[in-house]
Amino acid sequence: MLGAIIGDIVGSKYEFNNIKTKDFPLFSDGCSFTDDTIMTVAVAEWLMTSSHMRHLVSIMQSYGKKYPFPQGGYGGSFARWLRDANPMPYYSFGNGAAMRVSPVGLKYHTLSATLSTAEVTASITHDHPEGIKGAVSVAHAMYIARTEHNKELLRDVIQSQYGYDLQTTCDEIRPNNMFNETCQGTVPQAIVAFLDSTDFEDAIRNAVSLGGDSDTLAAITGGIAEAYYGVPDNLKQMAMSYLPNEFRQIIDRFYNMIETH
Repeated sequence: MLGAIIGDIVGSKYEFNNIKTKDFPLFSDGCSFTDDTIMTVAVAEWLMTSSHMRHLVSIMQSYGKKYPFPQGGYGGSFARWLRDANPMPYYSFGNGAAMRVSPVGLKYHTLSATLSTAEVTASITHDHPEGIKGAVSVAHAMYIARTEHNKELLRDVIQSQYGYDLQTTCDEIRPNNMFNETCQGTVPQAIVAFLDSTDFEDAIRNAVSLGGDSDTLAAITGGIAEAYYGVPDNLKQMAMSYLPNEFRQIIDRFYNMIETH
């Protein structure tokens, strides 16, 4: 989860002003948490308090009301969903389903629980098969990263089970990568950014340097990179300094929960 939040904050500055190099300051003026972080924290709170799908809906809507104007805003359909008195899924395959799933990828001891819960977090909004696949595949990648610690296994399993092309490299993706808010146009690129990396920070730099929807790319990459490498303490402290106190408290509680189970 912290990996995703770090990726979101670092990438936020470049979401609408892409940078196609890995040489940039990680944290600087113009960086902020976005809807990616807000909804990731909402999922974490839900995982600590309930397993009921409607409770997740109410938590996400409450966060949307509390933080109505994040940097970069909310996607149009999701913004309407947040305000709806009877919110229903809207058959989306946007990358919002994948950007918020990282707490699920860290919590469970079994793959089946990981995948089924990831599907729940997606399906309340993104019930298109590609939207669900995006979230489930990211949670699956995180599970493999933290339990098997094997990049080639991760590449093979995600390719074979979800049909993503993970044989490309960041250098091949970067020149022509455009802004794309779909799962199918974000998730495989984010996974490649992790696979090409040498450590956590390098993974974040890879993701941001691809351009496109850089904060969400880096959030997805950061979640997988955290599961594999862990998060350097200095980057954790920097990211936490950008967050409101209630977010920091939920994050601390979430990590205490997964460490004691």
